[in-house]
Amino acid sequence: MATGMDVLNLSIGGPDYLDLPFVEKVWELTANNIIMVSAIGNDGPLYGTLNNPADQSDVIGVGGIDYNNHIASFSSRGMTTWELPHGYGRVKPDVVAYSRDIMGSKTSTGCKTLSGTSVASPVVAGAVCLLVSVIPEDKRKSILNPASMKQALVEGASKLVGPNIYEQGAGKPDLWQSYEILKNYQPRASVFPNMLDFTDCPYFWPFCRQPLYAGAMPVVFNATILNGMGVIGYVKDPPVWQPSEDVGNLLTVHFTYSDTIWPWTGYLALHMQVKDEGSQFSGIISGNVTLSIYSPAAEGESSPRSSTCVLYLKVRVVQTPVRSRRILWDQFHNIKYPSGYVPRDSLNVNNDILDWHGDHLHTNFHILFNMLRDAGYYIETLGSPLTCFDASNYGTLLMVDLEDEYFSEEIQKLRDDVVHKGLGLAVFAEWYHVDTMVKMTFFDENTRSWWSPLTGGANIPALNELLAPFGIAFGDKILSGDFSINGEQSHYASGTDIVQFPAGGFLHGFELQEDPKTAQNSSTPDTQNSQSQEKSKLSSILGMLEAGEGRIAVYGDSNCLDSSHMVTNCYWLLRKIVEFAGNGLRDPVLFSEATRLKFPVFENTQKPLRRPDVNFSMFSSVIGKELICHQDSRFEVWGTKGYGIQPTGTTRKLPEYQKNEVSSSPNRLIKSSYKRQDEAGLQKSILAPSANKFDDKRDYFGFISHEEVASQWMVPACFAVTTCILVYLSCRAQQRRRRPRKGSATGRLSSSV
Repeated sequence: MATGMDVLNLSIGGPDYLDLPFVEKVWELTANNIIMVSAIGNDGPLYGTLNNPADQSDVIGVGGIDYNNHIASFSSRGMTTWELPHGYGRVKPDVVAYSRDIMGSKTSTGCKTLSGTSVASPVVAGAVCLLVSVIPEDKRKSILNPASMKQALVEGASKLVGPNIYEQGAGKPDLWQSYEILKNYQPRASVFPNMLDFTDCPYFWPFCRQPLYAGAMPVVFNATILNGMGVIGYVKDPPVWQPSEDVGNLLTVHFTYSDTIWPWTGYLALHMQVKDEGSQFSGIISGNVTLSIYSPAAEGESSPRSSTCVLYLKVRVVQTPVRSRRILWDQFHNIKYPSGYVPRDSLNVNNDILDWHGDHLHTNFHILFNMLRDAGYYIETLGSPLTCFDASNYGTLLMVDLEDEYFSEEIQKLRDDVVHKGLGLAVFAEWYHVDTMVKMTFFDENTRSWWSPLTGGANIPALNELLAPFGIAFGDKILSGDFSINGEQSHYASGTDIVQFPAGGFLHGFELQEDPKTAQNSSTPDTQNSQSQEKSKLSSILGMLEAGEGRIAVYGDSNCLDSSHMVTNCYWLLRKIVEFAGNGLRDPVLFSEATRLKFPVFENTQKPLRRPDVNFSMFSSVIGKELICHQDSRFEVWGTKGYGIQPTGTTRKLPEYQKNEVSSSPNRLIKSSYKRQDEAGLQKSILAPSANKFDDKRDYFGFISHEEVASQWMVPACFAVTTCILVYLSCRAQQRRRRPRKGSATGRLSSSV
């Protein structure tokens, strides 16, 4: 800013888009009319791996291609993950450029080649400088700015054949076309992309892979507003959906957008939902979305600047699918980095300690999404509490690798949805071991604070509460190894075990290797030596159960579904689980009589407990928050508590942690009487709050009345109660027959007993 720089290239980046000192400095730079170009990252081919600052809308984010116009394997893919779990990410990268074997000068003398988006970014920065140079100097400051330059680049770019929009953005820059746009440029606003053709595959993946239909969760697309009229702007009037034909009135489009467009950019989210009267309609719906943007008058002008933006929309609609083919993905209970320190799911991966890819169907679970679509399933996303969906519309609720807590209303509703409404429930858990989490603590030099994991790979204590009404619980073992079912090979990567399961269910165990640390914690001194010599032991990891009208399947690992660090996929297992949960189809191998439980499984070990030394509420969407349906749920429940919930809900609090006013560092580990000398030489003391543990022994029959409990659950319980009564009566009879003299020692002992 001090030197009057026009263009700045940054071939650096990282996953922390909440690093506010850095992010705010980028905003300050672009607000001062410096055009910033930045590399999108080299974490491809994984999705949801965009780096900051290239993922900011005011920055030109550049991905990489090779000389054959193929997306470079290392180039990071979108979407942005800022908006998750309640919304949907923006399109990034903006453009792509050559990034493999690029010739450049050495710092000393001669030339060398480099590869990476770090060399693609300066290629685009050079193109931007050329475009700046052809504009007369006396007009540059009035015409050129971060928004107008991005408009010229994305509108003039050439779309590549093959890659989708979250791989290539607008495509490869076309210098001449961008020059033609700038040559006669008049300050205006626009929307990127300005055409949403959801019939164009694969470019508009994932929207082109699944059509819209009545009764579904809204389909959300997050577009970017580019305001070339000024650094600050506003939406003048609410956007309007104008269908091209009468049949387009079957589509309802709601909008959310930036209150203030600054610096130079904002967002426009389309929430699309087919009306109920369109449940039997099949066909194409198209039309335009229009919105007006205005900015304060520029220097020398007397009236505000205004511009009308037009966004073309085309979608495919089909008849509402049958219930058994519809799957709902729980996105709401996901916590990611940033801002919370959520550790990786696979502990065998040492070069990536954070879970930062979004855990969304269209990021690191995008292959799972494609697989389910290929199998004929329709998958919708829920970014709101479990009270915000109508279970009668869905065959399966899919809960994978979840870290957040649950409202008590959610636990109650899910139990009712399964038992009474026939909802299928499929849960894929992850490791959870407190000692392992503590050992992953590190001191972060940037924030000058201790960072400790909020939870394990998944929040097992919370999942156990959710599954308690069905008599199911996970343990805290960390298991790894390979196994096969009917010839299908699978790899178990840092998963957990099942320690409680009701009679009548089907439970599968395999020889897996247990992490030595968890083995020592779960063993007695007499058995530690023998266990240390064993390479593996039998552990229960897969269970399936019919519960009332519904069905439940649980599995202790999710790495086999996650593209991030997958060794071997288990999509074959997911298909069989979904067939059972959603349609009641039983695989003969998974449901063999040899795996049916005649008696309930209840391992005599303490269930995993929550950490009392971490302020979980700072990152949770549940703890201390209000139960409310967000704008990714059905329009009719926006802003309410959902289906069948009374309006007098209460926010939930964890009894383990009481807010400590001394410290508010987001990831700081709270240690008892912990002191350190800060840079100013001042001692800061952080006292650990009192811990009141949840009662993990609560009876899972508490939510189910005696008429609703399956007989296989009640028989063992009735047998146990009857046995206790008979023993008690027998003891009383013996006591009466051998009653000692009054006042004797034996008499006092008997009375005491």
